[in-house]
Amino acid sequence: MKEKFAQYRERLTQTWSQMGRKQKVWLGASIGGILLTIILLTVVFTRTEYELAFKNLDENDAYAVIQHLEENGIPYELSSNGKNISVPSKVASRVKIDAGSQGLVQNGSIGFEMFANSNSALGTTDNEFNVQYQHAYNGEIQKLLNSLQGIERTEVLVNRPEESIFLTPAEANKATAGLTISFKPGYKPSQKEIDGYYNLVKASVPELELENIVIINQMGEQLVSSEVSGQTEVGLDAIMMQFQIQQKFEAEISKNVKQYLGSFVDMNKTVVTVASSINFDKKLSKEELVAPLENNNNNGIIISEQINNSSSTNAGGMAGGVAGTGETDVPSYDAGTEGNGSSETNNQTRNYDVNRISNSIESAPFVLKDLTLSVVIDETEIADEASKAQILQSLTTFVRGKLADSGQDVNNDQLMEKKVSLIARSFGADATVAANTGLSTGWVIGIGAGLVALIGGLIFMLVRKRKQQAAEEEDYIASPSKMEFPTLDTEHVSEEDLARKNLETLAKQKPDEFVNLLRTWLVDE
Repeated sequence: MKEKFAQYRERLTQTWSQMGRKQKVWLGASIGGILLTIILLTVVFTRTEYELAFKNLDENDAYAVIQHLEENGIPYELSSNGKNISVPSKVASRVKIDAGSQGLVQNGSIGFEMFANSNSALGTTDNEFNVQYQHAYNGEIQKLLNSLQGIERTEVLVNRPEESIFLTPAEANKATAGLTISFKPGYKPSQKEIDGYYNLVKASVPELELENIVIINQMGEQLVSSEVSGQTEVGLDAIMMQFQIQQKFEAEISKNVKQYLGSFVDMNKTVVTVASSINFDKKLSKEELVAPLENNNNNGIIISEQINNSSSTNAGGMAGGVAGTGETDVPSYDAGTEGNGSSETNNQTRNYDVNRISNSIESAPFVLKDLTLSVVIDETEIADEASKAQILQSLTTFVRGKLADSGQDVNNDQLMEKKVSLIARSFGADATVAANTGLSTGWVIGIGAGLVALIGGLIFMLVRKRKQQAAEEEDYIASPSKMEFPTLDTEHVSEEDLARKNLETLAKQKPDEFVNLLRTWLVDE
């Protein structure tokens, strides 16, 4: 075994001594590259990927989870603040299920399960039981609130007065509740959600009124119920909805303008700023119109008609006596004489009706009142002033169309100049080129594969070159008569000195040919 090892070492030493300087450098670089690639790939593929399994734990919950992980031999990483615990991604789901089933994470609140876990053989006093019951009661309310969206942590303190048969309901103290709610970063509850917190606490505590509940957030700001303050529930929601609508409208205008300018300039070298004013008032108006019938001489529809015609005739009588001489006559009254007579009466009544039109007009609650458009374009994208004027005119026409129903004089050029602006300036270098300097796992794997391919190619070229050299040496050995040797000058020096000098020169300047010459002499012998 030692002899074989010595032979291998001798062969390696001999091969290393026969290699040129460049060959040694390439071989060393190839071996170093291979070792570096192996190390990188080993680190990448053997590294344990951790996943955040528990977040924002308090001290008790973190201790319980760590103890569970250590008992089961599961590696973990604890954050610097001691509130977040990460476990290997392969077992993250199973660890979460185990911790949940065992009740390790309580979020700082312990409910009525504390009585199930109580193993006191001697029992508790009434005062101890009341304290524990109150603590468990607060913990149950905490669990209810912590399960809601956006809530990170809660603290609950409920004060329930003692019952007494000697006090009337009016004289007894009323229940009160104080809560602090910590929300997740960036989360802002709506008014409906705040009212839900109040109603949840009210329903959880008997005989608790809304005005006796106080809720504050982590900033110390009080969250007020709309029922207590008299505010409308939809007030804040309506404002947020209007703000979102305005943002969406401005974003759509900016998108349309960029798409339009994309046919003239590069969209990546264009900045569009839109400012709008929208009227969200909703109006309802009614119209009661009366109109005659068409082609009816302004007359309406005959709904009733009554026609009465009557006539009468009187025959002649006897001549009267002396006026005022009868027993029943009035003195000085002329009785006169009766003759033939006739009378006729015509009566016609018509009732007409007209067209009655009732309109209920409800105006849209979103009316654009004003719009301002500002566009910044890289000056290299604008050929001349004529192109700039053309783009500005197109933008002005676009804004005029949007403000057609706003009630403003859109044909006033001076007014439109204030609403549309086009700026040409030089843009700086793209800052996104040097965004992230870190290498991801995919880049590391790609670089490693590239290095392996490069090193493999270098090794292939080196082996191929070695084979070519070996083939050339075999050709030299197979045909020694074709070898060329340096010409020896024998005129002024002796033959031995001249031969030794030429051999030294040949060994220094052309070591490969010198070695071939020695091999040829050995073959001849």
